[in-house]
Amino acid sequence: MDTRIALIGIILESRESVDALNHLLTEFGDYIIGRMGIPYREKGIHIISVALDAPNNVISSLSGKLGMLPGISTKTIYGKNTQSAK
Repeated sequence: MDTRIALIGIILESRESVDALNHLLTEFGDYIIGRMGIPYREKGIHIISVALDAPNNVISSLSGKLGMLPGISTKTIYGKNTQSAK
């Protein structure tokens, strides 16, 4: 199955969706290469990056589900020519 390298940037502006966010990241954990969270206390937000190696449909599914959560904004970027057989 062809996979791509992608990075999902997440801005968490409200803590109401933290449980749902963590549940989704756990659900898609087999595809996650790594993640990093940075609390920005002065602004009261959290900045999270999630690196993935997954098929396009999996990346789109996770990004879409995250983007529907209240208080969360996301943006997904894909690496150029990073398709591989997994």
